Amino acid sequence: MTTKGGRGRPGAPNFGHSRARLLRSCAALVAAAALAGGCGPKAKKENAAPAPVLVTVVQARPAALEITENTVGTLEPLVDPKVGAEVAGRITKVFTRAGQRVNKGDPLALVDDTDPAIQQRADAADVRRIEALLEQQERLVKRQENLVQRGFISQNALDDAIAQRSALREQLAGARARAAGGMSTLSKTRITSPVDGTVEVQIVAPGDYVKVGDPIVRMISNRRMRAHLPYPESAASRMKPGLPVRLTSPQQPGRVIEGTVDDIRPSLTEVSRAVDVIVRFDNAAGFLAGGTVDAKVVVARKEGAIVVPETSVVMRPAGKVVYVVAEGRARQRPVQTGAKQGGTVEITTGLEGGESVVLDGAGFLTDNAAVTVVEAGAAPAAQQPAPASKPAS
Repeated sequence: MTTKGGRGRPGAPNFGHSRARLLRSCAALVAAAALAGGCGPKAKKENAAPAPVLVTVVQARPAALEITENTVGTLEPLVDPKVGAEVAGRITKVFTRAGQRVNKGDPLALVDDTDPAIQQRADAADVRRIEALLEQQERLVKRQENLVQRGFISQNALDDAIAQRSALREQLAGARARAAGGMSTLSKTRITSPVDGTVEVQIVAPGDYVKVGDPIVRMISNRRMRAHLPYPESAASRMKPGLPVRLTSPQQPGRVIEGTVDDIRPSLTEVSRAVDVIVRFDNAAGFLAGGTVDAKVVVARKEGAIVVPETSVVMRPAGKVVYVVAEGRARQRPVQTGAKQGGTVEITTGLEGGESVVLDGAGFLTDNAAVTVVEAGAAPAAQQPAPASKPAS
């Protein structure tokens, strides 16, 4: 109970003064803690200079550089015969099917050979008949030559016999020619492949009647091929016959065929503004007709061009730059680039050659940044992760 005037009983504690002292003590502790934290290791770490960036470097070097025009073209076979019938008749048998590989001379189909066989036998019989007549005439000429020498017959009779012998000799030559023609016709009833290749389309079936020239099968041979390479009209002035070409295909990864430009066919129309570059080559790589081919036409060659890896060139507000390392610092160097080849890029302006250019880590740098050069694939011991500790059981 308090007394009048707000005072407590005599001897009671004064809680107001105790609370004020407690608040002042807490404020002092907080201020001391803040002061201690501001002067501790954390503050020193924030005020320390940033650690150097770990980078690898490569030397800008002069090298021979090829200027190429790249495109994607198509392949077609140079040898794609359409095999036709050489005699008229009915197809009795077909030996092949579409997609089958055949060698030169393999049978493709058979035409009914009844009539050609009969004609061939008749021609052979006519040859034997004339041969028999000629043998008899040869003997007659010899006898009459003896009789003329002995004076039993006149010279006119001998001349008639000799003329008959000459006529029979000519008849025999004609009969043998007809027999050879008949034999050839008989052999043509068996249709064979003219090349090594693949049957693309089987056109006839057993029972079909064909005339001379009617197609039997259509074949393709990939031994010799032609590449059609389309280029825009802007590249036409740089194309000319004889330029070297390198061809690759997704059908045979890693295989490269070297060739040269054979023809340049202008095909500028209202729809297509392009030129068709033709390359003929022996298909040692086994490319398939109808597929695509990646082509590089070497239009020029530069000697002593300054090149760096493409990853060394990074974009900054100033444009394309590289970072040149000197005295532990990475200096930003604006550059202009040219042709690219095999993961390298030509530096047309900005480098003179021989500079140490940042390779890995260039994307994390700013001008005049501190760097530490390490070998590619290596890391300083301080950067290697510590072995994981075994969790406590």
